[in-house]
Amino acid sequence: MSQSNQASRRGVMTAGFGLAAVAAASLGQSAKAATPKATTTPHAANRAESGFVTTQDGVQIFYKDWGPKDAQPIVFHHGWPLSADDWDAQMMFFLLKGYRVIAHDRRGHGRSTQTDSGNEMDTYAADVIALADHLDLKNAFHVGHSTGGGEAIHYAARAKPGRVGKVVLIGAVPPVMLKSAKNPGGLPIEVFDGFRAALVANRAQFFRDIPEGPFFGFNRPGAKVSQGLIDNWWRQGMTGGAKAHYDCIKAFSETDFTDDLKKVDVPVFIMHGEDDQIVPIADSAHLAIKLVKKGTLKTYPGLPHGMASTHPEVINADLLAFFKA
Repeated sequence: MSQSNQASRRGVMTAGFGLAAVAAASLGQSAKAATPKATTTPHAANRAESGFVTTQDGVQIFYKDWGPKDAQPIVFHHGWPLSADDWDAQMMFFLLKGYRVIAHDRRGHGRSTQTDSGNEMDTYAADVIALADHLDLKNAFHVGHSTGGGEAIHYAARAKPGRVGKVVLIGAVPPVMLKSAKNPGGLPIEVFDGFRAALVANRAQFFRDIPEGPFFGFNRPGAKVSQGLIDNWWRQGMTGGAKAHYDCIKAFSETDFTDDLKKVDVPVFIMHGEDDQIVPIADSAHLAIKLVKKGTLKTYPGLPHGMASTHPEVINADLLAFFKA
């Protein structure tokens, strides 16, 4: 094995141990203490709004839809266990640039129905199809972070012709996170079992430990810690449902997006922090770029998993350049 491959493997395993440590810490503190379809309603022609789309199985999907309805639409897909609010820095930036910006709360997350079923990628993508139909989105740019990156590419591979113009994956989970014979560089199942155990034992504490530590890189020496980002992460996480969050761990860690990446034929921009401790770059972005037909990869030295929040000025500028290209 070459020195570079050894370094990549060590990086993946280090990240895995870091995640396992977060879950173990939470557990320790705890010990102390069917395809949905939209039912559409008339849509406003040109005004900022929020609302819900109702799927066939009765789930209410919350969404924000801001900006001119005839402008270029951008759809943002959030990570686990957050909500559309995680995109505030991007939504406001692109709204002020004249774009139409849309973000939804995944089922079981944020203000959407706290579901106990359908918390897997096929249904997540079907929910986005329902939203796109409801808003009649054409040539939309889809931006997904982490779990949302998996959702975005899974949707793009299934979207109706003309619905998707470009896709952006930021710190995203594809091709697949879980270690297996086909993916020897992935994270072991014990890491994700630790996530599940910590969530069941004390979700509130677990949702403190993640943003205080590896998500934003605040566990790194010399890191500039933002208590606001930590509190906002916790607020978003605790708004959603524990059952949906529990199920989503399997969705983001075990879903194989290889075929989705191969199928999508629109431009795909892959952005990944080189110090991502949540989704190790060696087993995600470095593999995903080899699978897409029209891909561009940009990596960011020293930036963490939550770089869209810690460094929005950097990420927004690169998104804008990709959108205008």
